[in-house]
Amino acid sequence: MDARTGGAFLLTLFTTFCSVVHSTYGPWKTSYHASRGNHVAEGRSSQPHIIFIMVDDQGFRDVGYHGSEIKTPTLDRLAATGVKLENYYVQPLCSPSRSQLMTGRYQIHTGLQHSIIRPTQPNCLPLENVTLPQKLKSAGYSTHMVGKWHLGFYKRGCMPTQRGFDTFFGSLLGSGDYYTHYKCDSPGLCGYDLHEGEEAAWEQDHGVYSTTMYTQKAVNILASHDPKRPIFLYLAYQAVHSPLQVPARFLERYKSIPNLHRRKYAAMVSCLDEAVRNITLALKHYGYYDNTVLVYSSDNGGQPMAGGSNWPLRGSKGTYWEGGIRAVGFVHSPLLVKKGTTSRALMHITDWYPTLVTLGEGTLDENQNLDGYDVWEAISEGRPSPRLDILHNIDPIYIKAKNGSWKAGFGIWNTAVQAALRVGDWKLLTGVPGYGDWIPPQTFSTLLLANRWHNERISWQRGKSIWLFNITADPYERVDLSRRYPHVVKKMLFRLLQYNKTAVPCRYPPKDYRSNPQYNGGVWGPWYTDGDEEEDNNMLPYDLEKSWKKAKRRGKLKRQS
Repeated sequence: MDARTGGAFLLTLFTTFCSVVHSTYGPWKTSYHASRGNHVAEGRSSQPHIIFIMVDDQGFRDVGYHGSEIKTPTLDRLAATGVKLENYYVQPLCSPSRSQLMTGRYQIHTGLQHSIIRPTQPNCLPLENVTLPQKLKSAGYSTHMVGKWHLGFYKRGCMPTQRGFDTFFGSLLGSGDYYTHYKCDSPGLCGYDLHEGEEAAWEQDHGVYSTTMYTQKAVNILASHDPKRPIFLYLAYQAVHSPLQVPARFLERYKSIPNLHRRKYAAMVSCLDEAVRNITLALKHYGYYDNTVLVYSSDNGGQPMAGGSNWPLRGSKGTYWEGGIRAVGFVHSPLLVKKGTTSRALMHITDWYPTLVTLGEGTLDENQNLDGYDVWEAISEGRPSPRLDILHNIDPIYIKAKNGSWKAGFGIWNTAVQAALRVGDWKLLTGVPGYGDWIPPQTFSTLLLANRWHNERISWQRGKSIWLFNITADPYERVDLSRRYPHVVKKMLFRLLQYNKTAVPCRYPPKDYRSNPQYNGGVWGPWYTDGDEEEDNNMLPYDLEKSWKKAKRRGKLKRQS
């Protein structure tokens, strides 16, 4: 046997050996603990590619595998061959969910306990928090964001490219026109909201529907990146948030739905499903798929007034009923140990931070005080979740329960405060949890949803400001047990009290008139400078009107042509 023949033989033998090792121990690679010691394909990083797809306002019912009339063949297939997360929770609104994904911390620990970050507020995800992309970037990942940010932009340091992303293409606000990419926060307060990096993306805007545009941008990123290097792609679609806009070819599929809101919404979901299919095809075409972990998640429950459905869950977006916080979610990956399964392990959106950082071989610091847990083994191997409870939120500003009191909270807690807590099987709500009807699928009427037809109305008991449910036995929250189990209520209230002791002050500043796009070339974007920030820090919290007048006198608010 000559040298060439011998070399070929040895190469074949080595390849065969590696194949045997991989087939024998390959399943270990799906657990991050074992993956580091296993065979890795030649030239390929042991770190998995991470594709996180966040969708906006998709209701619990609004996916095919949850019994919807909306056709989602791609999502159904990916979930069926991956792991469906059927005990998975997010927050009831956009900014809160996204902040917890990016930091792994509850709202009470970032100061974002109340509502969303408004376009006109000098507010953003606090800069002292190390973000998920920052951690993955430190671990060697190329980090890219496409889509909706909604975590503040009043100064440059708040922008996605300043918070860990190598590139950013998308919108800074919570919603806008899908074609023109304009957004009016109020009459006369309108601006353009499509950005490439930290500048307006005028040149890249061809009036393309945002779902299609974001998908193409994501595919371009995958095409230009070396799949041998790990990539984190955060694809945060605008869909299916209002306004209800969609290409006509998708609308044709749902002529049988008489309600126009529901018909448009269904078409938007179908367009989204096609977009995810194109992303999946790109992952395969460009050589990423075999080493990819794809996470799919909605940011909150659906909005029935805008065509969404959370049936049979109670409530909707913006509420702490299950319909507002229990989300559509799944993980699809060839690296999963147990594929084609359903996980009922308790999970929360804060869990993605430690899970993905550890999976990506990054490091977690003890002083980060994370509220999330590493749940990869629960997802991949079907093990129990390390999570036993979830603080859904404590909002110190929202105290609209007129009959709430310390007395109703056994002297432990003021039940006027909006709060929600899950511990094991139990769920406690205080204050005003939000609109709490059960709304069946809106498909059999030509009436508008605003007429509130075909739904079960709730007659609130006088003085009611506290609820207790066994959420495992009663996932639809139909039987309030607060009077039957006062000892459980007291324990839950004590837990709320302990959580509240760790809360930081709420960040919800008043409107800053300098945010008006007319002072920034017609574009929504940063309006603060370092000098402005230093000056405003010396002012009273609600003295921004004075600040605006001062800036106007200095000529900073001259309208740009």
